[in-house]
Amino acid sequence: MSEIKKQAFQEYKSDQRVRWCPGCGDHAILNSIQKVMAEMKVPKEEVAVISGIGCSSRLPYYMNTYGFHTIHGRASAVASGVKVANPKLHVWQITGDGDALAIGGNHFIHAIRRNIDINVILFNNQIYGLTKGQYSPTSKRGFISKTSPFGTIEYPFRPGELTIGARGYFFARTIDKDLKLSTSVMGAAAKHEGTSIVEVLQNCVIYNDNTHREITDKQFKDDRTIVLEHGKPMIFGKERNKGLVLDGIKLRVVTIGEGGITEKDLLVHDAHCEDPTIHLKLADMEYPDFPVALGVIRDSEAPVYDQCARMQIDEIREQSKIKTFKDLVTSGEVWEVK
Repeated sequence: MSEIKKQAFQEYKSDQRVRWCPGCGDHAILNSIQKVMAEMKVPKEEVAVISGIGCSSRLPYYMNTYGFHTIHGRASAVASGVKVANPKLHVWQITGDGDALAIGGNHFIHAIRRNIDINVILFNNQIYGLTKGQYSPTSKRGFISKTSPFGTIEYPFRPGELTIGARGYFFARTIDKDLKLSTSVMGAAAKHEGTSIVEVLQNCVIYNDNTHREITDKQFKDDRTIVLEHGKPMIFGKERNKGLVLDGIKLRVVTIGEGGITEKDLLVHDAHCEDPTIHLKLADMEYPDFPVALGVIRDSEAPVYDQCARMQIDEIREQSKIKTFKDLVTSGEVWEVK
């Protein structure tokens, strides 16, 4: 990192001691967010970081920006209000799988549906960490925890499926310790106009250690994940010899060179496609049947709530016969107070 970038990176760090467990994936995520903000070169006074409750939600304390540590599950509601009230702010919402998808589920899906211009970073460690190890909405079926001593009997939410089902137009996925990929997808989220959801597969070393290991471990990662890039064929594997094709209406994993399969037969990723059908299939892929999709899975355009709200207010104000003090002053009209 150049000296200039290093200085810019330091500007977004607060003077507070980071109070996460040693080895927690949150450290890497914080680092990625600060790097993205430094690369964006946005004045820290124009950034607001909003969080709910949970280990992840401590993050605003460690940012040298505006911040608001709200109550459990309400980060999406507060972030929405902040953005609509001050559209010029760059609003980042920091949340966990419990905070966003359980008590905050209602606010989460409606923020997505409305397409408010906020960047949501969803830390997914498949556990409640701050409250000491209860199963969460993303915990695997059969998972044993303090609140499921005989194993959960529920199927988990898939954040990508939930996002796209709520009419989301941006969804990406990354791994906490992959700083290069994280900064790339978070940068794309920041540029996207509308609600952007970035799911980070994060490790809780205390209550759910190695929960993502089967796909994130260095020896497995290349064969069990696929990093999607817009406009490029869907290739993965240590030997770069595996890929995805569409077989009827289903995705299928193939090996290049077998059965006459060539690179030209592989699907080419179109993140900008308005139709979410393929995006949903990609977001839902799970190991061992498929590689887990990483990178920007969906990045499509749609009307943005806060922009539309501002336009509507301006239009109504323009047509109204009732003039405010500000209207009179800015219009240059002569007026008299009696």
